Formats: sequence, C-alpha cells, structure tokens
Amino acid sequence: MKKLSYILMFLLLLTGCSAENNAENQTSGDPVKTIDQTEKVQSVKKDVYVPNPQITDDINLVTVGETVTDDKGELTLKSYKNINKTVNMGGVEMVLTEAKLMHYVPDYSMIDFFHAYTHEEEFDFVKVGIEVKNTSNEDIKFTPVAFVKTSSGELKTWEDDIFLEELTGEIQTNGGKKGNIGFIVENTDDIKSIEILTSDVVNNEDESIEKAKTIKVDI
Repeated sequence: MKKLSYILMFLLLLTGCSAENNAENQTSGDPVKTIDQTEKVQSVKKDVYVPNPQITDDINLVTVGETVTDDKGELTLKSYKNINKTVNMGGVEMVLTEAKLMHYVPDYSMIDFFHAYTHEEEFDFVKVGIEVKNTSNEDIKFTPVAFVKTSSGELKTWEDDIFLEELTGEIQTNGGKKGNIGFIVENTDDIKSIEILTSDVVNNEDESIEKAKTIKVDI
C-alpha cells in the first residue's frame, strides 16, 4: 500500500511539473505575438493620412459646390477631375491622382502664412495630387512640378506651391513620395486646363537621365 502511495505521489509531481513547463512556454511565447502586433500597428501608421497644416482638409470634398470648414478656414470646390494618369520617365513613375479648383477663405490665424503668396484675404487655387516612385537601381533627384501654366496664360513655379509637402528633391532606390501641390491663381473662370512641366530626372552626379516632360491636366 505504501508503495502504491509513493507511485501516485510521483505521478502527481510529474503532472505538476509538466503543467508548469507548459505555462512557462506559453508565457515566453507571448512577447513574440506582441511584437507582431506592434509591427502591424506601425505598418498601418505609415499609411495614415496626414492633413496639411496650412490648408483645410479637402479629402472628402468631391462634389462641385460643396463647402467644408475647419479651424484653418473654409473651402468650396469649384471643379474636380479624377485623373489617375501615370507618367514614366528615367526610372520615375509619377501618378497624377486628381485635380481640384477650390475657393479658400483662410481663418484669420492663417493670414500671415498666405501673405507670402497673396495679399487677398480669400482666393482660388489649383491643387493636384501626386505620387512618385523611384523604380531605378540608383538614387535620383526629381521635381514633379517645376512650372505650371494655366490655359488662361498664368505661370507659376515650384516656389509658389502653398502645400509645401516636400515632393521635390532626392528619391532613394525603391523609395517614393506622395502628397499635393497647389498654386493660387486668378481669372479662374477662364481656366480649362493646366500644363505641368516636370524637372529633368537627375542622378547623384547631377547628370540628366531623362529630360523634363510637359503634362496637360484638365481642370
């Protein structure tokens, strides 16, 4: 009988150790799951849309005549074109996503910023959504919009861009940028289209890989 009791105690001890080891294995596995979840969250955060700090968010403004308002001001959509036009040049893939003509009444707190571009307290501007990707095997330098000319004859340069979303400059191999460019314009009733002149595609030795292109966009 004693021998049987010892055997039962030994079996219970083994069962307890086994359960403890399983619990430890499960605990040690938890950090791996946490890291995977963190990586997923970080991956999602990279694609989060970030509104422009100077200009009222127009991401949902797609119906002509509608108005949106926030603490930066009031935007009214005057014209909208869904473009999705792809241009390939010198290892650069550039997609023009959309074009908008909008009327903007900035909040008083934003007036000083826009005085560098106009002395009007409200104005019209053209906005174009752009995505660029370096598909070559070397770093390149590229400016998606060096000049803009409206169909009414108004000329703007990249220095007149009010969005300031850093689409110009170096793009690393397999790297990319996306954002918006926008230019304050006059005589908007006569504007039917704009012509965008890109820069050359240039390598790190400042050698031209491909010459600039002109792209026409209807407004």
